[in-house]
Amino acid sequence: MTARIFALSDGNSFYCSCERVFDPALEGRPVIVLSNNDGCAIARTPEAKALGIQMGDPWFKIRDQATAAGVVARSSNYVLYGDMSRRVNDVYRRYARDVEIYSIDESFLDFTSDADAADRAREMRATVRRWTGIPTCVGLGPTRTLAKVANHLAKKRPELDGVCDLTDPARRDTLLPSVEVADVWGVGRASAAKLRAVGVTTAADLRAMDPRAARALLTVTGERLVLELAGVLCADLELTPPVRKGIAVTRMFGRPITDLDEMLEAVASYVARAGEKLRQHGLASADMTIFFHTAAHAAGPPRSVSGRAALWSPSCDTTTMIAAGTAVVRRLWAPGFRYAKAGVMLDDLVRPGATTGDLLAAADPRRDQLMAALDQVNRRHGRGALVPARAGLAKRWATKADMRSPAYTTRLSETPIARA
Repeated sequence: MTARIFALSDGNSFYCSCERVFDPALEGRPVIVLSNNDGCAIARTPEAKALGIQMGDPWFKIRDQATAAGVVARSSNYVLYGDMSRRVNDVYRRYARDVEIYSIDESFLDFTSDADAADRAREMRATVRRWTGIPTCVGLGPTRTLAKVANHLAKKRPELDGVCDLTDPARRDTLLPSVEVADVWGVGRASAAKLRAVGVTTAADLRAMDPRAARALLTVTGERLVLELAGVLCADLELTPPVRKGIAVTRMFGRPITDLDEMLEAVASYVARAGEKLRQHGLASADMTIFFHTAAHAAGPPRSVSGRAALWSPSCDTTTMIAAGTAVVRRLWAPGFRYAKAGVMLDDLVRPGATTGDLLAAADPRRDQLMAALDQVNRRHGRGALVPARAGLAKRWATKADMRSPAYTTRLSETPIARA
């Protein structure tokens, strides 16, 4: 039987790299990308890390110091990052038999049967950089856990030039002792503390544990980690994404909401996005919860409320969902508060038609056609090109994104133009 070879390819400082692709002046400069509402740092280039900027640092606290040090901050632009991720994965599919998209910037690839997987990884890495502008690192191993460890080493050790191959047992014996146990995929902070308490401080120490002892300490997850670090395959690629059990759309407001009409508009906008997500996944829901609340440490009285919407049968129809959601807002609303955040949560997701519908409601096939047309327009012209009237257009409450870059690859009016 042919030995399995997995690759884990990861975009380096992916969000920041996406920004650099379309703004070459950012090369070599410290760059950070901020979370929704320009809240805190969620991506940092090596230059920004060298200045001491930590993941999660609040922008309002570090703004003056970072600006003085020449840091360039960008608001998060998830539409751009998602499209760049798609382009990178299109390249991966040219080099791998199968690809599992693990996150927006990481993918597992099946390199089994490649005569020289490391050479193929180097070629793939060069092609991704040439075709998309995104720098990557690649880790190789006979299990997904070892591929992940190899990727960690590829990022941390410049002498590896972006590719680390742990398919050879002798090379694993050399490199695993240099990896802290906390850096092993699947070992969280609490698990790392338990392992250190019994003298397990490196990936090599964890590999040497009795699998039964690891299971007793860290449940079946610990046992699988020990086996996978030893080269025993316990989990293959997940090529079919699991069916989602829930969907949530929550946002902080760009400024506090004190007006009912604005809250109705905001919640309708979030419900519309939730409905779009349902249709993307071919799902429907009858269990919708709406919530909104004030900020935890803001001036003024605190208030936090939530309520379930009356959907009599599973639906993914935006207009039906908005009607139910705004009814909840009217029921829960109380004036005199400065609301900072709202959201919609959908649970008990099912396939449309998998349950009995509302026997008293007449089916209207035009509703499905309307939703399909809505999604088609927004795919072609960019999200938000066509929205329900209840969701509004001005959106003065919208999440702040004062430093967001253009939608270079998904909106024609913002496409960069090269001039001679």
